[in-house]
Amino acid sequence: MSNYQLQWRTWMKKAVGELQTLLSSKREGCLLCKQNSILHLEELGLCHTCYTRIPWIREVKCAICGRAETCYDCSRGITTHFSRSRAAVKYDETMKELLARYKYRGDERLQSVLGQMLVHSYRLLQAERARLHLPTPAYAPTGKEVITFVPVSNRRLLERGFNQAEQMAEELGGKVGLPVVPLLYRSKHTEKQSFKKRHERMDDLEHVFEVNETMLDCVSQSSTNPLVIYVVDDVYTTGSTMNQCAKVLRERVTAEIYGLTWAR
Repeated sequence: MSNYQLQWRTWMKKAVGELQTLLSSKREGCLLCKQNSILHLEELGLCHTCYTRIPWIREVKCAICGRAETCYDCSRGITTHFSRSRAAVKYDETMKELLARYKYRGDERLQSVLGQMLVHSYRLLQAERARLHLPTPAYAPTGKEVITFVPVSNRRLLERGFNQAEQMAEELGGKVGLPVVPLLYRSKHTEKQSFKKRHERMDDLEHVFEVNETMLDCVSQSSTNPLVIYVVDDVYTTGSTMNQCAKVLRERVTAEIYGLTWAR
């Protein structure tokens, strides 16, 4: 083969490779840094640099809340009304900014991104349940497994225009094929929990959540096929909100209750 033919073949191979890249991905603005980059489906609409900055939780140290570091909250021995909770990412500064853009500044494009990230929480939990041989009932239209979410007050809903936990639950339900049922409602408004200490959160959330009685018929209960309920929220901080939601659910429903949050 002549040098000309070799150069031609090398050039053609490179050109075909570049064409395949263009056909399999597209150049758009990264949802995080907003720079134009080639985005891929598995990168959630983020450029490679931003995707690698996501602090995924792949191994947990706390069996209860799923924290990737030593957990001093759960080590206090406080009774939890949920079996365990798992989160997708660590709540670092990058993730705080991402959530703030979606939750407080109305960047609705991030809804699908955060919902897709929440799938990681679900898969993390399912892998753990399989490893520990915990019961995993097969999904059926009658509702052996359902997703619900932490509700917000009417006042907060008017301020923000949406409930981020509900939107994340809807995204997750659509991606994993499970029904989303609003089993809870908030009977009174509370100020933002992020500014309060642990004991203040626990006291503040007493008698805040109630079971939505009209939706109980949407979940079937059976002694042979126990109901599994996944409670979705955006961030797990001390676990007070998740625990209170699980507590009121257990008072009205016989079920295994798990928490699924975007961040921990």
